[in-house]
Amino acid sequence: MLLALDVGNTEVTVGLFHGDTLLGHWRLTTTADRTPDEWTILLDALLARAGQSAGAVRAACVASVAPTVTIGLLQGIHALKVPVGVVDPRAELPLVLDVDEPLAVGADRIANALAVLERHPGDAIVVDFGTATTFDCVTADRRFIGGSIMPGLRTSAEQLVRKAAKLTATELVAPERAIGRRTDEHIRAGVLFGTADAIDGMVRRIRAEWPGGGIPQVVATGGLAAQIAPLTTSVTIVDADLTLHGLRIAARALHLPA
Repeated sequence: MLLALDVGNTEVTVGLFHGDTLLGHWRLTTTADRTPDEWTILLDALLARAGQSAGAVRAACVASVAPTVTIGLLQGIHALKVPVGVVDPRAELPLVLDVDEPLAVGADRIANALAVLERHPGDAIVVDFGTATTFDCVTADRRFIGGSIMPGLRTSAEQLVRKAAKLTATELVAPERAIGRRTDEHIRAGVLFGTADAIDGMVRRIRAEWPGGGIPQVVATGGLAAQIAPLTTSVTIVDADLTLHGLRIAARALHLPA
């Protein structure tokens, strides 16, 4: 089995694979204070919850955008006596980083590109809803050609509530209308419809610049993908676990034990 870990700025997503099948996945709060011992205990507990033990795990694959977290995490995995592969721009992977600063491409974006090429072949825009909302542009000939980054949905909503004294936090569920009747409806309409329309606007602009004049499909991933995608007109596929599958594919390319 393979342990896949996507370390983001807000959450760490952990997945357990048997072959190509995702047996289980968990979301943890990203914190730089977790010690290697704590990581070992935590991962052991997650495996036990899935009815497995560390001895059944043949390898782990990690993608991280939080270097201060990565060090302790890798040490914690090594304590489980599991070989680890790390996805980063220097890794030998079947993907060309066709951008001006290839070494600056985030590991999660590399994983998304690998996964979309295998799971949804063809030119694609991956919209990843995380701390930031990223647009990853991938061509069918296995090139990551760049993209865009905008503030994430939760990031925007929390900042709005933090800066506006008379606004209170509200649950981010799909609004029924754009003209809200209560303050919580105002926030949900503005944040969710605003995000959906921003996605459609960015996709329109990206498609207008697409090399060769193709029309890439739009694949949404991340924790909020299922909530936002139905509010858009451009998202055609929702694949919430795309990044974890990218780590699975990367592990194979890195020749980690299967």
